[in-house]
Amino acid sequence: MAALVTYAIKLTATPEVVTEIDLDALRAVELDDRGIVDANQITSYFNYVNRIVDGLGVELEESW
Repeated sequence: MAALVTYAIKLTATPEVVTEIDLDALRAVELDDRGIVDANQITSYFNYVNRIVDGLGVELEESW
């Protein structure tokens, strides 16, 4: 889990510096390439959606 969190934070904050070394760290904890792609897509999707929401000033409903 720690390797995934580290990767997600780096992909979110500084995607331009993600390298093969970061992917090797995920492989070292037995994540296969499909799992790495899934982690990348999920992280990227949440970043994308959050930037849309933040950029448009969308506020959550009180029930959330």
